[in-house]
Amino acid sequence: MFLLGIFLCLIPLSLGNHRPHFAGNNLVEFTMTNGSEDKTRSRVPRQASFMQRRETKPQVAEFSVKSTIMSRYAFTAVSCTMVNRAAEAKEGVFQVLIPAAAFVSNFTMIVGGRTYHSEVTWRKQMAKEGNGLGNDKNLGNGYTENGMEIFKASASIPGRNKAVFILMYEELLQRRLGLYEHTISIRPQQLVGRLSVEVNIFENSGITALEVPPLHNKQRNKNTDTISPPPSTAINQTNNFVRITFNPNVVQQAKLSQNGILGDLVIRYDVQRELSVGDLQVLNGYFVHYFAPTDLPPLPKNVVFVIDTSASMLGKKMKQTKEALFTILQDLRPQDHFNIIGFSNRVKVWQQNQMVKVSPNNIRDAKKFIYGLYPTGETNINQGIHVGAKLLNDYLASNGTHEKSVSLMIFLTDGRPTIGEKDSPKILGNSKNAIQEKFCLFSIGFGDDVDYNLLEKLALDNCGMMRRIREDEDAASQLKGFYDEIGTPLLSDIRIDYPPDSVQYVTQNMFYNYFNGSEIVVAGKLLNRSSETLHVEITASNGNKYVVLEADIKLEGVGQAEMIGSEVIEDNKEYKNHIERLWGYLTFKELLTSWHKSDTIKEKEEIMDKASKLALHYHFVTPFTLLEMKDSGFQADLPKEESTILSMDGIGQKLLNLQGKKAPQGSSPRKSGKQRTSVSKTSADGDPHFVVDFPLNKMTVCFNIDGEPGDILRLVSDHKNSGVTVNGQLIGAPAPPNGHKKQRTYFSRITIILNKPKRSYIEITPSKVILDSKDRLILSTDKSTTVNSKDLVIAVIANSNITVTIQGTISFVILVHHYKNPAPYQRNHLGFYISNSKGLSSNSHGLLGQFLYNDVKITKVPLQVTNQTSDGRSGSALNAVTLLSVRNRLVPVIRKQRKIYNGLHQVDCWFAKNNAAKLIDGIYQDYLVPHLFDCGSGLITNEV
Repeated sequence: MFLLGIFLCLIPLSLGNHRPHFAGNNLVEFTMTNGSEDKTRSRVPRQASFMQRRETKPQVAEFSVKSTIMSRYAFTAVSCTMVNRAAEAKEGVFQVLIPAAAFVSNFTMIVGGRTYHSEVTWRKQMAKEGNGLGNDKNLGNGYTENGMEIFKASASIPGRNKAVFILMYEELLQRRLGLYEHTISIRPQQLVGRLSVEVNIFENSGITALEVPPLHNKQRNKNTDTISPPPSTAINQTNNFVRITFNPNVVQQAKLSQNGILGDLVIRYDVQRELSVGDLQVLNGYFVHYFAPTDLPPLPKNVVFVIDTSASMLGKKMKQTKEALFTILQDLRPQDHFNIIGFSNRVKVWQQNQMVKVSPNNIRDAKKFIYGLYPTGETNINQGIHVGAKLLNDYLASNGTHEKSVSLMIFLTDGRPTIGEKDSPKILGNSKNAIQEKFCLFSIGFGDDVDYNLLEKLALDNCGMMRRIREDEDAASQLKGFYDEIGTPLLSDIRIDYPPDSVQYVTQNMFYNYFNGSEIVVAGKLLNRSSETLHVEITASNGNKYVVLEADIKLEGVGQAEMIGSEVIEDNKEYKNHIERLWGYLTFKELLTSWHKSDTIKEKEEIMDKASKLALHYHFVTPFTLLEMKDSGFQADLPKEESTILSMDGIGQKLLNLQGKKAPQGSSPRKSGKQRTSVSKTSADGDPHFVVDFPLNKMTVCFNIDGEPGDILRLVSDHKNSGVTVNGQLIGAPAPPNGHKKQRTYFSRITIILNKPKRSYIEITPSKVILDSKDRLILSTDKSTTVNSKDLVIAVIANSNITVTIQGTISFVILVHHYKNPAPYQRNHLGFYISNSKGLSSNSHGLLGQFLYNDVKITKVPLQVTNQTSDGRSGSALNAVTLLSVRNRLVPVIRKQRKIYNGLHQVDCWFAKNNAAKLIDGIYQDYLVPHLFDCGSGLITNEV
């Protein structure tokens, strides 16, 4: 039996901008049983020990994600295959980020051919675990920069064997700023030989406004100027179906990220919708009702900004907060009223005892007040909220008979209460008493040191929602984006009713506010499936108007349209009941909210009993349930096509055919004027083997250089134009036995000399990186780090590779090859790859640089060969010779294969013999230079 450890933070969030949500510290423990053995429980630490990281890890051979979205409800399956090539057992760690609002619905492992499946069980002790405001030490660590959560599992993989991890989760997509957003994390932690992502969207209402922006991660700013999909993305679309595929090869992956952390694939879309009572869909006796009206006049709002100005906000946080507030003030409307409060150990109010009407002069004065806020002192959260609540309550008391408006408090802090009232339950009670359900509080946690449990409960108790803002270069736009979601209220006091004798188990149907670009979602069960219509009545307030919308919606047509979709998705039970599962998802979220708001143990136990039964029925992993791993007791190795259970193979084709349109094969049609760029395989690695990619000709050429130990080769020379030169020094090793070579040579040092905009020298060895510029800096290759200056970025991925980016347009990747127990013919060495050559000029030279701007073609030339026969007579035969035309020369070549990127990618290439004679300008000796930092042009060159 092997060891298993799994770590998962599940912090459920409610759905829709109109509803509060809660994030609790819920570490879901996984147990494992084997037959009748006692249950054992273990957790994996967040970081493996240093010694473990140095050992050879199992390699990810395949990583695939399949996501199916039906009526805004998303099913996602992640499959990862790991191969342990070592003779002894190794720990394989499977880690994936999942949306915070999602519920894991299944987890399966196949290790060494043996299957381990998961079962959801009841967590009985939950009701006794306090009031949901316990220690949240692990809470912040469970979140990443984009509000995702970490699912982490590990298993001991036997030697010379493999493991398959399959994770499935479900979520209802939220509509924000007019678009649904579906995010898939692609972070396999390694370059992967087979990587695929497939997303299928099926919407009866019709799909509009589809967006697939570039992959997003910390290194690539979300607010990028381009909205082009990632390379290798194909999009097929009809009226109500979209298929998006993303299949980057290893070289394309390395172009995006050399450490296998590619980022997030984000898909945004919207649907066509009815302008009256909304869209109602029915399937197998359950219904879901989407309501998102548009073209309504915005309601006047009264907003108080309560901003933390304690000493911890000093520097970047305060600067970004001010930038966001300056922009937000410009978006206030003339009919709005506002005020600003800064709080630390004392409270500063911009305009005492009043809400101020928006005007150019008042906006100008408010900016002056914000500009003068200086972080100092401690954090009195209780007093800040109390003063803000009094301002709004006094204003509402004196203006309650006037025009209907929406009142909001936006509360921002980066820390915990350190002065005044510090007890969280008392702060919550005081805040609830001060607000008295007269307005909503929206809380913002800035950075990693915040008491997120407290902020979530503050929003939950006061009809608001909480948002986490990561501290980075994008924080100001994150703050502004959150305000945009709640800055345009269109309706207040919304109520959605259905005849009580027609429906049951209806989810929340009363809402404080509806904000432009969001959506209200209600689900329930029909009492009479044979009913032809369902009466819907919506009442709401819009300013001084009382809005009433009524309609009898035909159920027969909707049901038939849904059943077309369910026939297409064949026999998958989850898909065919997606509206029922959507209802279960929403119902559980509401029970979880009620559990956190409850103040008595008895009430908590009653809610938990209902919620646990619901979670067990739908196999949701939640704060009330545990996921138990069990040995199935049989050997099983799933075929590739079955490795992701929620398969959508063939569905898109069927849907497209139903629409009367043929699905395009391969890539989606290219837009005119836009050429898909190819990623260069141009490299020098191994013995050394040189590979040159000619993407325009769709051809790869390769050659060997049999140099001598100590030789220094000129790889790239563009000294007079871009100011870049790259040299590599060879080290020798004995040849393997029974080989044709006398010795092997590898690159032991790579040097990069920069002459523009300032002189810099970079020396890379298998153990360190030395940067000589204004200062001398030495980096170890066994520690991940990044050095970033205006025109030069050096990124080290521990024990893996170094990326050198020059002026943003030239990028080299140097692979580090370490041997734990090297054979006599092995040496620690380097591999050199040209990742981006756009900044190099057409006059570039060197063994690799000379080919960057050339075209090649293959020709067949007949050759007459004379042979001597056994009786002494001579004869002749006609053979064909393959010649490569390059740089006005014809070079004999043969077909070969080369492995690059540490053997993870194999390329077919045309091989030139004899030290690349005739292929390169001159001969091999012309590319020898006297020392590593030589950048002269004393060799054959095109430079002028």
